Amino acid sequence: MRALVQRVAEAAVRVDGEIVSEIGPGLLVLICAMEGDESAQAEYLARKIAKMRIFRDDAGRMNQSV
Repeated sequence: MRALVQRVAEAAVRVDGEIVSEIGPGLLVLICAMEGDESAQAEYLARKIAKMRIFRDDAGRMNQSV
């Protein structure tokens, strides 16, 4: 199981050209789950992503987690 994490100003999911979901500033996370992956791997990945310090704090440092 792999994840690609990207900070975005906005993002949207389109199906047949129609927006089905959208967000403003935040995280876009693309997950690749393969046959044989288990829920424990997904839970580990979710915990790891939630703890990533990729947002700026009041001092401008990348020190805030989700």
